[in-house]
Amino acid sequence: MNGVGGGYPSDLADEQWALVEPLLPPARVGPKGGRREKHPRRRIVDAIFYMVRTGCAWRQLPKDFPPWPTVYWYFTWWHDDGTVERIHDALRGRIREADDRGVEPSTGLIDSQSVRTADTVPAATRGFDADKKVKGRKRFIVTDTLGLLLAVHVVAASIQDRDGAKRPLLWTHLDHPGVRKVWADQGFAGRLVDWAATILGRELEIVRKSPGQRGFQVQPKRWAVERTFSWLTAHRRLARDYETSPAHSETMIRWAMIGVMVRRLTRGRPAARQGLRPLPQAADWHSARTLV
Repeated sequence: MNGVGGGYPSDLADEQWALVEPLLPPARVGPKGGRREKHPRRRIVDAIFYMVRTGCAWRQLPKDFPPWPTVYWYFTWWHDDGTVERIHDALRGRIREADDRGVEPSTGLIDSQSVRTADTVPAATRGFDADKKVKGRKRFIVTDTLGLLLAVHVVAASIQDRDGAKRPLLWTHLDHPGVRKVWADQGFAGRLVDWAATILGRELEIVRKSPGQRGFQVQPKRWAVERTFSWLTAHRRLARDYETSPAHSETMIRWAMIGVMVRRLTRGRPAARQGLRPLPQAADWHSARTLV
């Protein structure tokens, strides 16, 4: 149990908070010292994780968290000054080292996901994905082969994959120059492959479906990025896009990945899903009904 707060499942345990706290910026104070921050940083971070995990609105944060305007102020401060990216990248490096990998990857994977948006999302940042039949926004992510995030870009869903992928590929090239090859699905084929080779000097390899494939099948070399999307959409705030700014949508995705990574680091291994439970025998059902 945590040393503070109401003990929500999304709250950070002590060992998880110990990973995040040193990466936060110093408290803001005036030239003469100023007053101490009124609310504990840990409760601010727990409130953000609660909102990302449960999908509640800012105004509906439980009362045992700091006031929602305070939490939102920290959310925007840490977004604007790059704190969220720094925390995320530091944790990603620690996971790679724990997995006996180099801090910087040499290969990547890219994919996109179209999600519906709330009515409060500005119309100028929304679009219609004619292929997926989704009206909303499109998320582009680049991951390493462990499924850890390298770049994220959120645009209107009407943007084609080969156009929307250019910016995250460019960011990956600038921030992770060791990535020489990126795997992608058939939606990224065509002129984007030439653009990556000519402009970035990187290989974009298209992983094509097997001849005669029908329905969904896990694609070799690309399954890790698809798993990352499943990690993200397990967070209810990300099942739909509620943010007025696409940049804030990107930060929400990073917060979700921070939560995934701190739990992985303190477990020391990837999560394992519980297996199927056998159904009770008929006699057990009868006994249970008799007790009721």
